[in-house]
Amino acid sequence: MVNTSNWNEYELVEKPILAQLSDMGYICYDLMEVDEGTLPVRTSLHEPVLVENLKESIKRLNPWISDNNLNKAVREITKVEATDTMQANFQIHTKLVKGISLNQDLGKGKKGQTVNFIDFDNPENNEFMAINQYKVAGPHHNIKPDIVIFINGIPVGVIECKNPTSFNEPEDAENEAIEQLRRYQNVRNPEIREGAEQLFNTNQVLVASWKDSASYCTIAAPARQYRQWKDPYPLTKVELAEKLGKEKVNNQDMLIYSIFNKEHLLDLIRNFIVFEKEGQGMVKKLARYQQFRAVQKAMKQIKTAQRLTDRDGVVWHTQGSGKSLTMVFLGMKLKRELNNPTLLIVTDRKDLDSQIAGTFKSCGFPNPDRAESVKDLKEKLKVGTGQTIMTTVHKFQENEKEKYPRLNDDSNIFVMVDEAHRTQYKDLAANMRDALPNACYLGFTGTPIEKNKKSTSRTFGDYIDTYTIEQAVADGATLPIFYEGRMPELWIEGEDLDELFDRYFKDYSDEDKNQIKQKYATERIIAESRQRIKKVCFDIIKHYESKIDPLKAQIVAVSREAAVIYKEVLEELNGPESAVIFSGNNNDHPRLKKWHTSDEEQKDLIERFKKPKEEDGLSILIVCSMLLTGFDAPVEQVMYLDKPLREHTLLQAIARTNRRYNDKNFGLIVDYYGISNHLKEALSVFNPKDVQGALTPIKNEVARLASRHRRAMKFFDGVDKNNLDACISVLEPENIRSDFKSAFRIFAKSMDIVMPDPAANPYRNDFKFLGKIYRGAKSRYRDKTINLKDCGEKVRKLIDEHIRASGIKILNEPVSILNKKEFEESINEIEGDESKASEAEHAIRHQIDVNLEENPEFYLSLRERLEELIEKYRQGRLDLTEKIKEQNKMMDEIRNLGSKARRLGLTEREYAFYELLKVELQEVKEQADKIAEKKSKYDTGNDSESKVNHKIKELTEKLLNRLEELAVIDWQQRDNVLREMRATIKKTLIREKSFRAKKEHITTRIMKLAKKRL
Repeated sequence: MVNTSNWNEYELVEKPILAQLSDMGYICYDLMEVDEGTLPVRTSLHEPVLVENLKESIKRLNPWISDNNLNKAVREITKVEATDTMQANFQIHTKLVKGISLNQDLGKGKKGQTVNFIDFDNPENNEFMAINQYKVAGPHHNIKPDIVIFINGIPVGVIECKNPTSFNEPEDAENEAIEQLRRYQNVRNPEIREGAEQLFNTNQVLVASWKDSASYCTIAAPARQYRQWKDPYPLTKVELAEKLGKEKVNNQDMLIYSIFNKEHLLDLIRNFIVFEKEGQGMVKKLARYQQFRAVQKAMKQIKTAQRLTDRDGVVWHTQGSGKSLTMVFLGMKLKRELNNPTLLIVTDRKDLDSQIAGTFKSCGFPNPDRAESVKDLKEKLKVGTGQTIMTTVHKFQENEKEKYPRLNDDSNIFVMVDEAHRTQYKDLAANMRDALPNACYLGFTGTPIEKNKKSTSRTFGDYIDTYTIEQAVADGATLPIFYEGRMPELWIEGEDLDELFDRYFKDYSDEDKNQIKQKYATERIIAESRQRIKKVCFDIIKHYESKIDPLKAQIVAVSREAAVIYKEVLEELNGPESAVIFSGNNNDHPRLKKWHTSDEEQKDLIERFKKPKEEDGLSILIVCSMLLTGFDAPVEQVMYLDKPLREHTLLQAIARTNRRYNDKNFGLIVDYYGISNHLKEALSVFNPKDVQGALTPIKNEVARLASRHRRAMKFFDGVDKNNLDACISVLEPENIRSDFKSAFRIFAKSMDIVMPDPAANPYRNDFKFLGKIYRGAKSRYRDKTINLKDCGEKVRKLIDEHIRASGIKILNEPVSILNKKEFEESINEIEGDESKASEAEHAIRHQIDVNLEENPEFYLSLRERLEELIEKYRQGRLDLTEKIKEQNKMMDEIRNLGSKARRLGLTEREYAFYELLKVELQEVKEQADKIAEKKSKYDTGNDSESKVNHKIKELTEKLLNRLEELAVIDWQQRDNVLREMRATIKKTLIREKSFRAKKEHITTRIMKLAKKRL
């Protein structure tokens, strides 16, 4: 029974997870040790839900339900009509959490009754199950995830395991597991159906596991979103080790316990999952460990407090780590577990108010309502009970001569205050307390509390939970922020001010200099010097164009006057497109008024700045104090700092650069003011451990270059580095190619951080050499996972320029086999018959993958033949000449597909449907013959093959004629059209006896093909 190729993976990872789940109360089926016949009954391999188990659970949780309604309830989970997997997942999650309503008479007339699929309040009233090697049939292939987790027969979790000893680095094992999870979901390439997406309609969590650690995410998430779970709260690591009977726990142990503990899993599904709108679609988000921990700690404190004020506290989660979502998750828990509380969400700026309100609304939070004015806020608070109110703290402003009125004495009011270290602990916070004396006050901040705890703590109490800068970077929640001081001769530092002044006024007499110095020699005056700013702008343009472009930048000027000079000088120097944003007033000088912008204009500039550069040219925002805090633009990589910032303002400002974004490996602060020389002093109000890792000198990265360079180069030790084909051939085995990809990308990221600093120069030639091999491997092996998108624009340019200069065709995009002449020319550029055969093999593979959805039956058949051919060659049953000959035949078949269709009187599009129906008919006949040991019910009699083909052709044309009539513009997004199409296909198939039994399956396949071909 044991699959020896997976033995190590099974013994090291899969089996221990099953054992841990069993200890946690799961029913576990280990198919490496027992037969598949012991599994719960399934209706079909195509149906991942354990329908009989689901039925039993529904009856157990809803004992009043009729058989008819029981079947309806099951169909609500198994037969979801949705345009894609994410939409289906959203619908099913809503049903799992809220239940559904079905009409039934329970003695008082027929009315809507709530049917629950899960008992969230009583975990032991549910059936928790784990099955390994659980087979699910996809449109073209079966998949077998290592472990599938079920609640009441509904698959809610998938765990993919990898043997870490098979990889050079743990991250390679993780990447391989994630890649497999993405393949199962059919999200790697939308044009290729290589998995079984129906398994993921009900999925709530995906896990990649590799013995010592594990990471998790939700469906459709890119690999970079997977995170580890590093805290087994409410247990400590020592307590969990004792519970598991181990000396020490690893990250895999913690994740399995923390997510799949019965109470935790139900809590996560119910209170810690949100669906947010993003562009035209949705993304699904599941809480990170720090969010889960903070919410649980807050709820515990609220429920166990002896006094009302004991409920208060502060959550410090560093900026960019999901603080707004933590507030949403806590809000959901409060709403569900307390008696209809009122939630008041308070920010200190309009833009934050909009941002938080938007977060609550986009997550489907019930009835969030923004207070529009001081009067409106008072009216809402007087009503209380069950509302969710958004406001800025300034709406607690009142006439100075009058005391702010008491509005509501209710203790069931929870005030969640965002960025609680700022305005909130002053007079306006006192007004809040006067208005709501018995409310619970919960502060949320992205920066730590000062070490003397003078203000925030007095208002909100002590920390409930902390998540530091260093932890966020280590977890990958945020990017590291590097800093470098540039042009030290222009730094504005108090102790150097006299020297700087003397340089600027060296031609003046000592008496004149003394008079000027007394009146004008201030740091601000020097910082506003146009001559100085012009030198800084020259440096910024050079730095931005060589290191940052096409990502974005902010310039922080010391004053509004300086901001305007920066704007004027950048335009004079034809620098990157920029905009200046500051607060203006009517008394401003005309020179400032020229750059005034309305709220609407500022909003438009900010939106342009947030877009990728290819969508909009605005590269640099120049500010003075606006947009330094609460401004979230992931596309921003660098902040050019020419203003003295300290404490919270400094931490808030630099965090504008730490958000994750495509093609961005780090944030950068370029210091022109001299702050980095006094960093310790600027952050002195905080405990040193709280701000550790806030800023890292860029020179630290230089030390890593040597080891990362060596790791990437070692793949080609002993290989002739002048022989490009030989180097590319080293990477033919997929596991070696995977290891090289990882090593090269890490090296490229370090080069991205350091370049164009001269410290990177010793590695440039080897980097260009490796980049040439990297691109050559992508072309040769048609490997879409080989790309430079995470490496940085400037390193991509370096590689691209080197490849263009080399003039080698095979390093560019691969030539399609459909163009016979060009393909043969490109093959002839390759040295060695083995390399040529490899190029042809991967070219055929690529053509199959790209066109599989266009004509699944033809290309599936071709894929099977190719795999058989390769296996024969490996076994020595074919020589290289025979292999090349057979591959050439396959290429000719692909090129001649159109003429083959025309011989049947069909177009290529019609031929794809024809082939599908023909293969389905053959499967029906074979299955009927095997089961009944007699001929198929398809009434062909003594019909020849040509007559059968003619009937299928007629059926194809009839179907396509009707479907083409229905295929209006954007029909794929119109539910009514999709339903009518499905109904049309089913009606047509029902008339053909042989297709009746498989009408659902065939209809699904035809619909998928129609989405590609109509």
